[in-house]
Amino acid sequence: MREHWQDFGRELRRRRIAAGLSLQQLGQRVHYSKSQLSKVERGLKRPTAELARLCDSALGAGGELTRLVAVPDPQPPSPNSGNDDEVWLMQLRKDGSGSFQRLRRRDLIAAGAASVLTLQTSVPQPALPRLEETGAVVDASRLLFEQLRRLGQAAGAAHVLPPLIAQTHSLEQLAVASGPRGRKELLVLASRYAEYAGWMAQESGDEAAALWWTDRAVQLASAGADKALAVYAQVRRSLISLYRGDIAESMELAGYALESEAPSRVRGLAAQHLAQGRAVNGDHTGCMRSLDRARELLAQAAMDPTQPVLGASNLPDVVSMFTGWCLYDLGRPRQAAAILDAETARIPEHALRTRTRYGVRLALAHASAGDLDQACHITTELLPTSRLISSATVQADIRRLCRTLGRHSRNAAVRELLPELTASAAYPAHS
Repeated sequence: MREHWQDFGRELRRRRIAAGLSLQQLGQRVHYSKSQLSKVERGLKRPTAELARLCDSALGAGGELTRLVAVPDPQPPSPNSGNDDEVWLMQLRKDGSGSFQRLRRRDLIAAGAASVLTLQTSVPQPALPRLEETGAVVDASRLLFEQLRRLGQAAGAAHVLPPLIAQTHSLEQLAVASGPRGRKELLVLASRYAEYAGWMAQESGDEAAALWWTDRAVQLASAGADKALAVYAQVRRSLISLYRGDIAESMELAGYALESEAPSRVRGLAAQHLAQGRAVNGDHTGCMRSLDRARELLAQAAMDPTQPVLGASNLPDVVSMFTGWCLYDLGRPRQAAAILDAETARIPEHALRTRTRYGVRLALAHASAGDLDQACHITTELLPTSRLISSATVQADIRRLCRTLGRHSRNAAVRELLPELTASAAYPAHS
């Protein structure tokens, strides 16, 4: 690892000298101190991905410095979430708390459980009255889904997962009792519940559960003759890979989805994730090209008003927001902050989770650009909400923000904020 640091330090020094910059001059451009950069150049301090991206941009390195630090931590293999021998048991307690436990089907049967989350099972199911008319059930379930998504914007994932899982299972059972047409509608709707359960599991910091529910959503959608969700699942896996630092896998999955025959919205979302991967790799040209394609595809997307929206539903201009974040990853925080400022202001007031996620990223952009007072002002307003929504993805960005602002502890606003920010960075996201 130390040899890896030294390789980066030597290349940084070579490019800095070639650009005719002193350590102090480079530090002023990337908002790092002269002593910090000196330690990095001498291999005494670990280079961060953020520093690499900032130096890439300042020195015109075309992503070469970013690639020198792009060594993802080894990850355990993803669970075989398509294995039909695996089920999830939900437990709800009188005090309102709950938990989820992954079990093998044979263990569940041995325990005498009444039902399992599956469409086809060897366990006899209770007889259900046949539903000849499912329209009212579908309409009511769609309304409930929108309310659960709204709840997911204002509360922690632990408050949303139990009803999502219960309703998914109820729709599956109702589908068994319905005629052919009603069965398809119920199964597709159940798949959307399962897909959102995957989002909430990811927000809880449980990657295995997120993958399991994503695969469950694909199974339900396929049973309902909706093939698009199978490709969208690759887009979701791409995002999970991006968050855990496996950029190569993230880009491969997004590229597969982008070149598929999926609907335009699914491919547009894939193009966005591909742009993010390219931004992290320091590929400005490729990133902007992918964002242009995302905008084109999403503009073509025909929205079905009867179906829940796949992907972000509270961003007025999702591509512009992604552009701002990509510019941050490309080491251009001032440009990023200008875009994120404008787009964050357009997020609806009720969308607390979305406002907090992009608000923290806005604070990060301002902090990296040296606008410390503004970064602290934004952060102070967001911290109470961040605890309320209890999001693992937001917590990851808060930890990054804590490290970024921690480099400037002589600033009065930073010094005042750091104790509360440090406490928030350690605040767990409960599942």
